[in-house]
Amino acid sequence: MSNIIAIVGRPNVGKSTLFNRLTESRVAIVDDEPGVTRDRNYGKSVWNGKEFSVIDTGGYVSGSEDIFEGEIRRQVNLAIDEADLILFVVDVEMGVTDLDLEVNSLLRKSKKPYITVVNKVDNHKRALDANEFYSMGIDNLYCISSINGSGTGDLLDQVVSNFPEPVEEVEEAHVPVFAIVGRPNVGKSSTINTLVGEERHIVTEVAGTTRDAIAQRYNKFGYDFTLIDTAGLRKKAKEKEDVEFYSVMRSVRTIESADVCILMLDATRGIEAQDVSIFHLIHRNKKGVVVVVNKWDLIEKDNKTMKHFETEILSRLAPVTDVPIVFTSAVTKQRVLKILEEAMRVYENKTKHVSTAKLNEMLAEALEAFPPPAYKGKFIKIKYVTQLPRYQTPCFAFFCNLPQYIKDPYKRYLENKIRETFDFTGVPIQLFFRQK
Repeated sequence: MSNIIAIVGRPNVGKSTLFNRLTESRVAIVDDEPGVTRDRNYGKSVWNGKEFSVIDTGGYVSGSEDIFEGEIRRQVNLAIDEADLILFVVDVEMGVTDLDLEVNSLLRKSKKPYITVVNKVDNHKRALDANEFYSMGIDNLYCISSINGSGTGDLLDQVVSNFPEPVEEVEEAHVPVFAIVGRPNVGKSSTINTLVGEERHIVTEVAGTTRDAIAQRYNKFGYDFTLIDTAGLRKKAKEKEDVEFYSVMRSVRTIESADVCILMLDATRGIEAQDVSIFHLIHRNKKGVVVVVNKWDLIEKDNKTMKHFETEILSRLAPVTDVPIVFTSAVTKQRVLKILEEAMRVYENKTKHVSTAKLNEMLAEALEAFPPPAYKGKFIKIKYVTQLPRYQTPCFAFFCNLPQYIKDPYKRYLENKIRETFDFTGVPIQLFFRQK
């Protein structure tokens, strides 16, 4: 089982910078504005051959009525409960503050081992100033500068000395990656909380609550995959903060790395232009997609309501219409597990390989029903078709005498035949026509 360390402290002491340094990534958003990190953020790190997980947390604040700070405080407590070792980060520039003393008291009460890390120590004067933190009653502290890496080697030596020797593990097979994407405030984090059965992500009525792309392993009900919550994607003109810009960029990168994207819509608002833009972004990146209409419990329904919604959504997504649509409510848990069923089905479709023999049976029937039209008196003859290996999405090569004369309508006809025969619902497929 992986060792886990949590990074905690008051706001703006450099926790996310240290997280990025330890994980050698830019996963956590870093900004001078306090309170940027809200949810727990997870990453992996390796030092001296020992692998461990790192949890970044929001800045701990007490006595505040701000809705986010109350939730962040609860998330910090959850991270402390999860961790085997805690890095308590303080800021040498500010010295010992009341909040530092409060966090230190909280860690003492938790009975968890923790290391005090004095950040922003990048010269000899600040190294002397760091001694002030011994007044908190700690035995030892480590002076670092997380922005340039100074002192982090000694800190990591101490961290891994607490861990047992690593045991050789069999390399795991690829685990599917599912990303939940959509506009702000459509219920992405609420849905993940419902799926995992705990308040894993902060949920408020404020649009843009989630900022980082938060990944976690899901292993329930016979499913095994990585589930990622992302920041809401809104129009560029409405991105008012630098932090929001970084959040959006992170969500875009998450789409690029996912196997299947779960595009979430708000049933009370229907499908909007930004939803269509996000869908086309997913499709351009050749990712599988499941469309989820959340907040379905708020809609007054009759026998035609669901069909009406489906028709409207597919008309806006045209010409891509072979997409699964699930109507759910994160609050009432209506059809929430159906999301996982459809996402897994799309992933299986995305990784499906069809034998050449079956493809050519399909091709023979398609050519008999509707042969390719002649072009300038020249007859097009498609000889055979095969699926190309090692592509991120199913790709099929058709070999014919005059590939340059096959027009888009006939290509769509062949694509639809492949979809009807072999079920590639939710998956973009590519057709290539080559000279025989």
